[in-house]
Amino acid sequence: MTALMFIGVVVIGYLLGSIPFGVIISKRFARTDLTEVGSGKTGMTNVLRVAGKKAAAASLILDIVKGTAAVLIAGAIFREETDTVAVVFTLNEIAKILAGFAAIAGHNWSIFLKFKGGRGVATFMGGLAALYWPAALIGAIFIFSIGFRTKYMSLGSIIGAVTAFILLMSFYVLKIDFLQPYPPFEYVLYAMFGAIFIYIMHRDNILRLFNGTERKIGEKAKAKISPSTDTYK
Repeated sequence: MTALMFIGVVVIGYLLGSIPFGVIISKRFARTDLTEVGSGKTGMTNVLRVAGKKAAAASLILDIVKGTAAVLIAGAIFREETDTVAVVFTLNEIAKILAGFAAIAGHNWSIFLKFKGGRGVATFMGGLAALYWPAALIGAIFIFSIGFRTKYMSLGSIIGAVTAFILLMSFYVLKIDFLQPYPPFEYVLYAMFGAIFIYIMHRDNILRLFNGTERKIGEKAKAKISPSTDTYK
């Protein structure tokens, strides 16, 4: 029964993550297929290029909600799994991080877009917000402050994700209660693997940053798909 529940939360998380809000919103605001313009990615940065600020904000919020919803649903499903408090806590947390990763995978390789998508930053942060919101909030501050100051959202995303992981690790090791009880180790694992994954998904952006060819926020999308600088996908 427990194995089926784990499968269930992973499937739910993946399907939630697969909802291509960026594509839907871009068609509504700009009558454009987001996968055929700019980078072809489905996140906030490409939506901004194609459909403007309001559409980009809506896409960002909904992509965050996907990760948050996946984690909360997993926690609700596993809440009554056993009467042993310690076991409940462990199973609950494992289920939540699996659901969070499944939502990221769904966003990046959506079943509704022939397994295309984005890079999963917003969905990752949404899952982290449901797990330990102080780290997600500080990570988001770094993402946007660095992204908009430098005009390179890819750089902000990488630094923000790593910052969130470092904070969680510090809170866990030092047993710091920052606005809420210090996080369990499962949350640290989610942040660590999430940061590694985001780094890997941005490896092409990193090369362009070093080469000075990375596109900046606000550059208009071209009809022909070109290498991406999109991050919130």
